[in-house]
Amino acid sequence: MVEFVLDPQLEKDSMWITDLPLCTVRLINDMNYPWLILVPKVANICEVIELSSQEQQVLWSESAMVSQVITHLFTPDKLNLAALGNMVPQLHLHHIARFKDDVSWPKPIWGQFPAKPYVQSELNKRIVLIQEALNKGAKQ
Repeated sequence: MVEFVLDPQLEKDSMWITDLPLCTVRLINDMNYPWLILVPKVANICEVIELSSQEQQVLWSESAMVSQVITHLFTPDKLNLAALGNMVPQLHLHHIARFKDDVSWPKPIWGQFPAKPYVQSELNKRIVLIQEALNKGAKQ
């Protein structure tokens, strides 16, 4: 069996938050937007349809939980979900809180503005905030 390995670009661009039954949850290091990704811990997949039917159901359940957490914590005007894979083919599902006053609104975020990395103290606070909310959501 081939072991799951996180794509190096995702590793570079994001910070670990927690592991759910199927996915690892990571925070993209960009203060412009509250932005999480879910990466199924399944080796060598690029598309949702490559997951088993059961894994697909778990993915959507975990995505719903992450979406609820983002909505609760950040009250965005719009929550964007995307699984593009054009730059990084490993399956990952973006969850991006969008606001009418964010730097890219109403355009897509990609290619609009350079990432604005978190200051370490803010990064630590954001990670703990999301971890605590996800832990509560996982227990419900």
